[in-house]
Amino acid sequence: MPEEQVLVVERKVIEEEGLFHGLNFEIESYLRRIFSPGVLRFMPRSQAEKNPDYKQLIPYVIMSHGGKYLNYVRGKRAGETRLVGNRSIGIGGHINPVDEIPLFDTSFREVYLSAVEREVDEEVLVEANHTDRIVALLNDDSNEVGSVHLGVVHYWSLDAEKVTRKEQMITQMSFTGLDELKGLRDTMETWSQLCLDGLGEMAKRAESVVQSGELFENA
Repeated sequence: MPEEQVLVVERKVIEEEGLFHGLNFEIESYLRRIFSPGVLRFMPRSQAEKNPDYKQLIPYVIMSHGGKYLNYVRGKRAGETRLVGNRSIGIGGHINPVDEIPLFDTSFREVYLSAVEREVDEEVLVEANHTDRIVALLNDDSNEVGSVHLGVVHYWSLDAEKVTRKEQMITQMSFTGLDELKGLRDTMETWSQLCLDGLGEMAKRAESVVQSGELFENA
C-alpha cells in the first residue's frame, strides 16, 4: 500500500511572517503567504512526522451553537495515537492528495477548502446549516506533536445541535457550555486547551470575518 502523503509548509515560511506560540488572530498575511503558488506541497507522513523543518497543515474545526461547543474524547482508534484519551473541541486531520486536484492549482486553496469539508464529513454527520469562518492560526512547539503541525482554526456556527459521530475513535461527544468546558480543561489535548482559552475572541471574529472561501480570495 502506498504511504500516506500529507500537505506541508516549510517552517521558515512561518518564521518569515513571524513565529508565534498559541493562537494568532492576525491571519491574513500568513494565509496569503502559505497559499501562494508553490509554497505548499505533499510529503510522506513518516518523513513529515520526524522533520520539524516542515509543518503539516491541519484544519481544526470548532462547532458552536447557542453558546455551547461540540467536544469529544479521542478513543483508542484515533489516528494520532499520542492524543488517545484526551478531550478535544476540534474536528480535523491531515490533508491528503485526492484525484480531483486541479492540474494548475499550485496554491492548493480549493484543495484545502474541499479537504476541510471532507475531513469533517468523515468524522461526524452534520445535519445543520452552518457558517464557516477561519478565525485563527494555531502553533505549539512545546511538544512533539505540535512541533510538526500548524493548525488553521475554523469556527462553524451551527443553527442546531444536529451532529452525530461517524468515526469509532470519537467517544463521549456532546455540546457543552463554556463554564463546564473550562472545568474539563486539564483533560484536553494541548490544541484544545489553547482554543478554549481563545473561544471568546473566536466568537467575536466569527461575527466579523467573511466566509472562509472569500477570506482566501482576499488574503
